[in-house]
Amino acid sequence: MKVDVQMETIPTSFSDILLKHPDLPAYVCLDETVTRAGLARASDRMAGYLKSRGVERGDTICVWLPDGGVWLQLLFACARLGVLMVPVSTRLRHDEALHIVKTAQGKLIFVQPEFVGYDYGAVARQIQSEVQSVQDVVDVFNPAGLFDTGDVTPVCADEGELTDLLCTFSTSGTTGNPKLATHTQYGILRHAYEVARFSDVVPGDSSLCAVPLYGVLGFMQALSALAGAGQCVFMQTFNLERAAELVEQHRATHFYGGEGLFDDLISVPGKDPRSFKVAGFAEFNGRGLEVTEKARRLYGIRMIALYGSSECFSIMAGQSREQDDAARAVPGGKPICRDIEFRVADLETGETLPKDQRGELQFRGYNVMAGYLNNPDATSDAFTEDGWFRSGDLGYVYADRFSYVARIKDTMRLRGYLVDPVEIEEFLFKLDGVKDAQVVAYRHPGKGDMAVAFVRKLASGNAPDHVTEQWLYEQCRAGLANYKVPSHFVFVGDYPRKEGPNGLKILKNKIRDMAQEIVMQHNHQVGAASQ
Repeated sequence: MKVDVQMETIPTSFSDILLKHPDLPAYVCLDETVTRAGLARASDRMAGYLKSRGVERGDTICVWLPDGGVWLQLLFACARLGVLMVPVSTRLRHDEALHIVKTAQGKLIFVQPEFVGYDYGAVARQIQSEVQSVQDVVDVFNPAGLFDTGDVTPVCADEGELTDLLCTFSTSGTTGNPKLATHTQYGILRHAYEVARFSDVVPGDSSLCAVPLYGVLGFMQALSALAGAGQCVFMQTFNLERAAELVEQHRATHFYGGEGLFDDLISVPGKDPRSFKVAGFAEFNGRGLEVTEKARRLYGIRMIALYGSSECFSIMAGQSREQDDAARAVPGGKPICRDIEFRVADLETGETLPKDQRGELQFRGYNVMAGYLNNPDATSDAFTEDGWFRSGDLGYVYADRFSYVARIKDTMRLRGYLVDPVEIEEFLFKLDGVKDAQVVAYRHPGKGDMAVAFVRKLASGNAPDHVTEQWLYEQCRAGLANYKVPSHFVFVGDYPRKEGPNGLKILKNKIRDMAQEIVMQHNHQVGAASQ
């Protein structure tokens, strides 16, 4: 399906993002405020610095830095030269960062020597000794500001082209080593302007960049702010109270992040978040509707669910602020640009399905990655024979948009029926005394998938005594189709989680491992008791 949405004119040079409104601030970070013109000049000097270090078109550099001016400076410099920039999450440690740098075959690593108690400089130099392509490690002592390039000749004209690769984004890597999805200058430039239009960014707006630049969500929030002549308000480390202060101080107009993060932000006592005109969320914790209703009820903020990925960009689709709470909270939405196409394919035959039938979401357009860096096999597997990107997400088409249901690997085949675990999770969430739930499948030899529910009760003192495994079983028997009733209920204090590029995510694969272990122990105990 192709959706008709009017397109804005896109500049012919990546550096033109900073061309208009030169005196407006590009970003604020700690005590640093830099104008758009100042960032543009510094980026041209950085391009000259990279050339002086032997970096040329087609090369790759790795950037292991917290958010700030130097990060942006390097991005625009790479665009000038036609160089690929590979961000490395500051949450990664040696083994994980080594995988990224080795995959990238980077020529230089830019690093803050010490940050939040970790010696990045020493680790980066250890990685240099392990990866032959790395020629040097460049220390950046003030990532919030601008890098002192010394006496170099600025590069003030493009030496690269819009078809050159510019930046990579790591896949989540929750089940293995992450892959690096590559995007071209044109794809990034085009999407930045499309997101700015979709988000109604105007000169003087202010984006609270609460998720880091190295992830595709934080990256596109920042680039779209710059494309619309808004300013980025960066936080090198996230602090909730400080974030709430920055919202008031800068009259923040835009936010993108997980629904749980936004709920925390609007719940800080004594702070007023009503300056937000756009609050887009990726649903990481299954609380989208709850937080959407709360934000509108308390502050009149009309949150919208989004859809995106490292391979197809964040904010590639979203709901409309004019919809009601329930519609705005549905993950997925309408593509933000007419040149982003989507379809749903049958999981077994690959045939395109009609509306309202569930299958794999597939995409085609400028927003789709060029491929996984130095991984041709994975790239080939990611596309269909007719050139559509295979998302691995379960969804369906409705009206002029699509709905994301779940990762295909997270769905369950219960007695022959394909079931989204969210259906069961939402039922459990509504029960008195239940805080939330996560449901996974345990593969039983001979019986197939069996649902196992991990449940968190309300905090101590608020949880009724009747919330027991037997009571939950009876409630599910009364309210769900019999094949959806979990075979086991497990009470937990929390779920295994991991900081991904775009926020904190619950690790379904770890929960599946827990389910398998628990069910096996139960079966062993039952077998022993029967002997």
